[in-house]
Amino acid sequence: MVVNEESSGTPLELFLKIGLDERTARNTIANNKVTNNLTSVINEAGVTEGCSRTIGNLLYTVATKYPANALIHRPTLLGYVVSSKVKTPAQLEAAFSFLSKTASESFELNEFEEACGVGIEVSVEVTERTVNEIFEQNKESILELRYRTNVGDLFGHVRKRLPWADPKIVKQLIDAKLFELLGERTAADNEKPSKQKKEKPSKVEDKKVADDNPVLPSEEDLNPFLIFPNPEENFKVHTEIFFSDKSVLRCCNTKEMLDKHLKATGGKVFTRFPPEPNGYLHIGHAKAMFVSFGLAKERDGCCYLRYDDTNPEAEKKEYIDHIEEIVQWMGWKPFKITYTSDYFQDLYDLAVELIRRGHAYVDHQTPEEIKEYREKKMNSPWRDRPIAESLKLFDEMRRGMIEEGKATLRMKQDMQSDNFNMYDLIAYRIKFTPHPHSGDKWCVYPSYDYAHCIVDSLENITHSLCTLEFETRRASYYWLLHALGIYQPYVWEYSRLNVTNTVMSKRKLNLLVTKKYVDGWDDPRLMTLAGLRRRGVTSTAINAFIRGIGITRSDGSLIRLDRLEYHIREEFNKTASRTMVVLHPLKVVITNLESGSIMELEAKKWPDAQNDDASAFYKVPFSNVVYIEHSDFRMKDSKDYYGLAPGKSVLLRYAFPIKCTEVFLANDNETIIEIQAEYDASKKTKPKGVLHWVAEPSPGVDPLKVEVRLFDKLFNSENPVEFDDWLADLNPQSKVVRSSAYAVPSLEKAAVGEKFQFERLGYFVVDKDSTPDKLVFNRTVTLRDSYGKGGK
Repeated sequence: MVVNEESSGTPLELFLKIGLDERTARNTIANNKVTNNLTSVINEAGVTEGCSRTIGNLLYTVATKYPANALIHRPTLLGYVVSSKVKTPAQLEAAFSFLSKTASESFELNEFEEACGVGIEVSVEVTERTVNEIFEQNKESILELRYRTNVGDLFGHVRKRLPWADPKIVKQLIDAKLFELLGERTAADNEKPSKQKKEKPSKVEDKKVADDNPVLPSEEDLNPFLIFPNPEENFKVHTEIFFSDKSVLRCCNTKEMLDKHLKATGGKVFTRFPPEPNGYLHIGHAKAMFVSFGLAKERDGCCYLRYDDTNPEAEKKEYIDHIEEIVQWMGWKPFKITYTSDYFQDLYDLAVELIRRGHAYVDHQTPEEIKEYREKKMNSPWRDRPIAESLKLFDEMRRGMIEEGKATLRMKQDMQSDNFNMYDLIAYRIKFTPHPHSGDKWCVYPSYDYAHCIVDSLENITHSLCTLEFETRRASYYWLLHALGIYQPYVWEYSRLNVTNTVMSKRKLNLLVTKKYVDGWDDPRLMTLAGLRRRGVTSTAINAFIRGIGITRSDGSLIRLDRLEYHIREEFNKTASRTMVVLHPLKVVITNLESGSIMELEAKKWPDAQNDDASAFYKVPFSNVVYIEHSDFRMKDSKDYYGLAPGKSVLLRYAFPIKCTEVFLANDNETIIEIQAEYDASKKTKPKGVLHWVAEPSPGVDPLKVEVRLFDKLFNSENPVEFDDWLADLNPQSKVVRSSAYAVPSLEKAAVGEKFQFERLGYFVVDKDSTPDKLVFNRTVTLRDSYGKGGK
């Protein structure tokens, strides 16, 4: 029986039921992938009998744009859509961003709701006030351009300030405000602006201009730090906090405050790199270092290395030492090394002052109760307790008189705010755990949200730079500094660094290490800075890679690993001397060269080596027994093959042409065990193929035996976290060990960390596992460069 597409149960009928217009529904059916996705989404959402058009349009967006790496969480999002907790495209876009970063990992619903603006209702009054402010700021331009004003830009300004405002109301208010300001459209408003035809210059002139004015990189490309203001400009409002009582705090320093700050710093830039000492640093931290240390260096300023050590349970001396070592290896010199714990007394004293000012209170709710109350925007029962009582209890907390978990100090912010980070954040909690830096002096410890901004202020930081996930914390950052009446640094967020074919989350890295999928935190396959260093990657190559990416606010997609490898090759091509190593040796006996005869030939360390520069060459022995790569020999020749084959000639690099005359096979008649060949002493033969090789240094003595570790991408897929079973995507060939490779004698004295180009094979570094009896080499990167050939 043939079923008509419009009969009950067909995709078309299903799509029409959720409110899609017929044209969109039919176009969808023409695309099998979208049809399958949308059908699955409708079933998961439980709306096969239909829903409102608003919800239907959101479901369509989920079907077409939902991040593939987080499919496990799609039903959760659909529940929010169907219940109209996520009800606008902006909220849905925020949900996609949150879930894309979360991938298959679990997350807290309150964090998700905060990121998506769940439960936030922006009133018409607040929206209207914001639209009026935007128009006031752009009034001159609007009056000049009239109805040619870019309404999209105005809309964008409002959305930046009020991301969860109803877009329909915003559009209505903008249209009404335009009419109020400009009146009816005139004939001139409806005219298209005339385009003046440019005169085409002559070809000769074109050529001259091109020669005289070559295309140069922009100033921002040459100096990515131009985007940051100078310290003396930090009197401007760069954050506004909108309170639920409709008041607005425009955060800025007073003239007196800024003058005091500039006097303390001498007007210099002060930044900080604030890692938490709870693990090893990875390449994402290299970007953070580049931004903070780099800005200070470019402006002749100072950058602190400040350990964010507010959680004694997760921090170790091992991590503290590692971080200091890696920062120096990356080429950065801290102005001063400090610890948040250095300021514990100052932080405590300021917490007491915060209570005295009525901006903090001691709370006895459990973590579960705090979570529930915050989700419901309910005040704690202890929020309005007398100041004197909170001061007494906070002192008892400090003296260890209250049990762990029985009390916290919370900031009295705004429980009805549109920003989840203003829901009375915790400032202090009790932990009877010795601290790795301050010992057992304290049993109350400040939270990150409380300590971070205050220490920035105490250290007179001019530019507090962090990644984009901290953007929503700006409000609490400035609220606290304002409440205490202390200096306010300039805050700026930039996109995180994510690289393909690896994982960056601390939890996943820890699992790989503890479950021995890799050989420790410095395994050369990891994107930890210790692993990259052991692989042979230099800090200069990493910094060049990061500088090339830039430090913009555009939320980073995955950066291809090829791009990092390009910068490694660019450097190694100039700095790594050439040598020859055979990974899988195949014996070649040269029958027309006398046994025991040894020639000393010269090989180039550098492609452009000058004959009069002895240091640019190394000696290599040539005898009647040489070894080539197994992969450089075939029993059957072909036109596109440049290796050795029976009856065929190849050139041994820096030596002579040889021609295969005989092949010896093992008993299985397949395994090649030896080749016999003749060499052309006159070098008149001109074969196309050129092979690297290693010879016996003296009769009957094997060449220098070395171990070579061939490292490749750790994961097969560019984004392994998109799989539920991400460990199944591990590349089984990510580490291949050649334990019996042969090398030229000149490598015998190679030192740990020394780098070479093994001709035709790639760039390698001497590993720390090397012993006097056996050298170990790690492959840093292959010679192939896909990024430089078009991947830029």
